[in-house]
Amino acid sequence: MRQIKFMLKQFLKEPLWFKLLIIAALLISIIFSSSYFSHHAYNESISKLAAAIFLGAYGIKFRRSPVTSIILFVAAAIGIYLAISAVV
Repeated sequence: MRQIKFMLKQFLKEPLWFKLLIIAALLISIIFSSSYFSHHAYNESISKLAAAIFLGAYGIKFRRSPVTSIILFVAAAIGIYLAISAVV
């Protein structure tokens, strides 16, 4: 519970552009991954790219913790690969 409060407190301290980027990427990822949009490969690809942007942004944010940053960057790279393979 303490870590969740810390993450929320850190999020509220972020600049407005970062908050908007994170919220938009998370919402786009959730919306386009729903079953309503699952009929087209492009919509699934958009969802995976938004998740990769979300993970990459937090990877940059946590660059002081190398292990966490590397894990987030690897997950973002996997998301980008899956987005490209969904279209092709």
